[in-house]
Amino acid sequence: MSHPASIYREKTNAIEALFKRRKVAIGVIHARPLPGAPHYDGEPIETVYAHAVAEAKRYVDGGIDGLIVENHGDIPFAKPNELGPETAAVMAVMTDRVRQAVSVPVGINVLANAVDTALASAKASSADFVRVNQWANAYVANEGFMEGKAGAASRYRAWLRANDIRVFADIHVKHGAHAIVADRSLAELTRDAEFFDADAVIVTGQRTGNSADPEELAAIRRSTSLPVLVGSGVTKDNVGAIFEHADAVIVASSLKHGDSWWNEVDPRRVEAFMAVVGKLRG
Repeated sequence: MSHPASIYREKTNAIEALFKRRKVAIGVIHARPLPGAPHYDGEPIETVYAHAVAEAKRYVDGGIDGLIVENHGDIPFAKPNELGPETAAVMAVMTDRVRQAVSVPVGINVLANAVDTALASAKASSADFVRVNQWANAYVANEGFMEGKAGAASRYRAWLRANDIRVFADIHVKHGAHAIVADRSLAELTRDAEFFDADAVIVTGQRTGNSADPEELAAIRRSTSLPVLVGSGVTKDNVGAIFEHADAVIVASSLKHGDSWWNEVDPRRVEAFMAVVGKLRG
């Protein structure tokens, strides 16, 4: 399918630019609760950092292509304007520790939808990209009404002189209701993210660990010239079908003990998964 010319300077493929290949696998580091979060019990901050670094090494030792550092232990998540500077500070230091420990591209996701916090942390830690759960339009999340902040966030990124930090934006983010945009097709929503200058788009299932709908994935692939990632429910059994339409996958639960995001990464699972990915690369 042909796509209209962009109103922006022609973009390089963000996946190829960062990873030097397609069919890329990115592992998620689910950080322990951070200071300021409900379940942070005062454990030494070095323990929080050490956990993230250990997880990074398990992934990379298994052959993973890249990593995302995410504050998933901060459940229940707060809205972006409810997060304090402590989150940005800890995410920046933690991501820098991870980046210094491994040699793969590293990104940041700050929940829920805190793109400015993610960008600040990415700039401070020299991270390569951020994941944004709602970049354009709006939806109703567990946290309440959640607006896309592309305009403000893009200006903040430019102010930071951080336009080299790529934005990976979810389409129909999980854990939410999309009735607000129910009269818009997935194709339109995808084109909205591209029009609002995202660098890649992400397809997910309904909840953490749920697979993306194959028809939705195919529809989104047809609707954009941007790289497409699948951001949930990826396993070694379905990654082949996913890569028929996607340039990259974001994977975590299926690479952890017991298939649970809160458990540690299992290096044997990572190796088995990456063996399949390696065969798919040809």
